[in-house]
Amino acid sequence: MTRRLRQSVAIAAHLAALGLAVPITVALLASTIAIGIGGLFALGIGVLALALAALAVWWIAWFEERRVASLLDLNIPARTMPRSPRTNWIRIPHTVWMQVTDRTNLRSLLHFAIVGLLGMVTIGLLQVTFTGAAYAIASTVASSDTYTAPWFGLETGRITAVGIGLAGMIVGAVGVYLMTLAHRSISPSLMVPSREAELTERAETATQRRNEAMRAAEVERTRIERDLHDGVQPRLVSVGMTLGMARSKLASDPDAAAALIDEAHTSTKAAITELRQLARGIHPAVLSDRGLDAALSALAARSHIPVHLDVRLEGRCSPEVEAAMYFAVAESLTNAAKHSEAGSCRVTIMRRPGGNIWARIEDDGSGGARQIAGGGIDGVANRVAAAGGTFSLTSPAGGPTTIEVSLPCAS
Repeated sequence: MTRRLRQSVAIAAHLAALGLAVPITVALLASTIAIGIGGLFALGIGVLALALAALAVWWIAWFEERRVASLLDLNIPARTMPRSPRTNWIRIPHTVWMQVTDRTNLRSLLHFAIVGLLGMVTIGLLQVTFTGAAYAIASTVASSDTYTAPWFGLETGRITAVGIGLAGMIVGAVGVYLMTLAHRSISPSLMVPSREAELTERAETATQRRNEAMRAAEVERTRIERDLHDGVQPRLVSVGMTLGMARSKLASDPDAAAALIDEAHTSTKAAITELRQLARGIHPAVLSDRGLDAALSALAARSHIPVHLDVRLEGRCSPEVEAAMYFAVAESLTNAAKHSEAGSCRVTIMRRPGGNIWARIEDDGSGGARQIAGGGIDGVANRVAAAGGTFSLTSPAGGPTTIEVSLPCAS
């Protein structure tokens, strides 16, 4: 049996199975939607049914994409469920809504319905094929003088009956083969992204990442300006004033001038320390030299609140990904220490299937954290998105605050 014939038999089997499964699936989906719409006024219970129906759209789309890719050896990229980039309470309903507005999901759902119709036709044609074969065999071995054809109730002789049976079997088999050809021709056009669509999506993704990188850079610039303005700049101004006072007293009161010089020296060392801390916050040297584990260990040791660090990484990621993850953890710990009144924080980082690096930062503070434009959390979200990752924030009133970050670890 040639590969083409084996694939045709497999397609026919899929079509027959889908001819049975698709009507049941559509009926269940329609029933769930009807129950949801009818239950909207019953204390909002219908919302759960509508959410389940929306999620079912994703599950059906995922199943159809994987089925077609395996069956027809098509290059259909594996996808994850579309998720909302929001970090407030709207994130969950927005994620649900995205399932029914995602074009890829809807295209896969349309393919599922079309192939289901082909499957129902295939079931009828298979019935014709097997009925014709059975009638031809029965007409050959039976000893009757007349034979009643299974179609149209015709009464014929043996030879005519065998011919009708063989004709029915051939017509049915050819029809099934035509259904497999239809499946082969429809699936690539609906399921495989076109080159134009792929390039458009890449351009949109690149534009979005560029905008998010610009916003992250703006937030970082504002933070650096604030740290310089509030910390280092006043200290350096004070050093200059102290040295000026020391110079004026150098001839008249050498002892006072020496004390002022010592004070300026102490302030200068403190300013240097603040500048080093500022540089470390931008990109610590240990991150480039020894990797994310060592950099986060040093960060946890300097934290104002106890940090339980659990890092399970093998090998290194790209410098951009490591920097984005370090920044996300550092800013999260800073926010926990400054705003959440947390007594401790737990940081877990590990690799996940698919080549991603995942982090979860959770504190036991008072909660209520929000992503505000220009704020620290907004800077983290933008920087993570610019690196091609996902960011989520859960912070109900009363706590705890949980931040999850996932980044593609392109090492």
